[in-house]
Amino acid sequence: MDVPFKKVTEATYLATEKSDKYRAILRHFFIQHERLREFLFPEEVYNHLRESPYFKNYGLDELHSDLASLVRWGNLRAQQESGKVRTIEEFKKKRFRYQITPYTVEFERMLIQFEHQSDQFGGSLEKSHFERMYQTLLSIKKATQESAEQCAQLWDDVLTYFKKITQNTSDYFAYLRSEDASEQMKSEAFFLYKDQFTRYLRDFIINLQRTAASIQEVMISLPRESMRTFFEKVAQHEENVFRFERLGEKEDRAAELEATWLNVKAWFLGDDAGESQYDNVLEQTNEAIRRMTRIIQRLGERSLLHRSRKEDYLHLAEWFSNLSSMEEAHKLSSVVFGLSHTKHLYCDHIPTDDIYTDVWEEAPMAHERVPRVRNYREKTRANAAESHLEKKEQTKEAYLKQRAYEQKVIQQYVSGSRIELERLPVIEPFVRKLFLVWIGKAMAKADRTIKTEYGDEVKVELDRSRTIRLQAEDGHMDMPAVTLLFKGKEAPNHEPA
Repeated sequence: MDVPFKKVTEATYLATEKSDKYRAILRHFFIQHERLREFLFPEEVYNHLRESPYFKNYGLDELHSDLASLVRWGNLRAQQESGKVRTIEEFKKKRFRYQITPYTVEFERMLIQFEHQSDQFGGSLEKSHFERMYQTLLSIKKATQESAEQCAQLWDDVLTYFKKITQNTSDYFAYLRSEDASEQMKSEAFFLYKDQFTRYLRDFIINLQRTAASIQEVMISLPRESMRTFFEKVAQHEENVFRFERLGEKEDRAAELEATWLNVKAWFLGDDAGESQYDNVLEQTNEAIRRMTRIIQRLGERSLLHRSRKEDYLHLAEWFSNLSSMEEAHKLSSVVFGLSHTKHLYCDHIPTDDIYTDVWEEAPMAHERVPRVRNYREKTRANAAESHLEKKEQTKEAYLKQRAYEQKVIQQYVSGSRIELERLPVIEPFVRKLFLVWIGKAMAKADRTIKTEYGDEVKVELDRSRTIRLQAEDGHMDMPAVTLLFKGKEAPNHEPA
């Protein structure tokens, strides 16, 4: 029985005492492999290593020993060379040539990528990948008569763009959350690049919302039967590529491709397991903008705190000296410095939550001063716990009454079991906001069906070919024609008032 996660002996050369020599040998094999040269003789490798001063004391016998170790670990394959043997002694020495193995090729590719990337996350927010994926999906939609080779190329393009989208976005957000990026944002130099960074995030999120909506629409419009036919063509093309390890295999490759397609759809549309990753990307982009705004605000407050007031005081002194009379100087002083006997007191009592209330509109507040003594403790007295049950019931009753009123207003606009927004009269602002919330939630669902706050199951039908005007008491908005269908029950028939 094969162990599913066996020991990877091919990675041994990366963490041994002689890793420096093993890596130099295999890096040369990898470079030659990329240049389509598969087999190398030990003498060629030795001559290459001796070009570096680091290997000036490196001998050919030691190289043979190292090559034998790499063959034992599975990094190289040895093949005896017997075609150009001139003497019996040469044949007895078993002259070998070596070929790098697939495991080692992937290790070296990964290491080169890490070396170029350093210790930071890469990635980017490329809006062009979404557009290219959208165009490819449109081509798949029209690929009913295409050949198997063309279908395979389209599917390969979809996977390529999807992998770039997922990898680049996840790596970039990991970079933004890294310690290095956080330190850079807190530096004063970040002020010079904040507008560029903001514009980069804003353009990405605008294009993402525009293009992703089109991608979602195309994915929903692709029927499962046509996609099954498409994947059968892709599987047919893959079977035409001869591979020894596939001989005798009976695998439903089309079903495997269809399962991959469902995962791609779930990234944009979501599935039964939870919300889509597309919504997560939007949330992380918005969070990055909010985080940057907070950092810029703190940096601005810090710069104002340490800014010198010398120029301000010199300007005020010149202003005072140019006044014509003492009376004018008194007036200016009252504006600049305030009255000399005024004391500014802080009170922790908050009379209102309205941030737009002026100070003179608030009721007077009592402020109790306490002694500045280290051991001072306020005297306390055990009191009975107050019951706010009556106040809670009043609040609950008011809330339920408001919800009942809103539901009653919504029911007035239901005709049969549907609400056609283009037939509505001038509606209340909260009704417009509620409809827009329903539409927004439905757009993120594959079946465009949601459950409302009132327990109704509503399906949203969107007709982009027609534009209507939704009028409300506080204004109007132009939007595509939308019909709300109530499922599961027949709503009472009310003509719009």
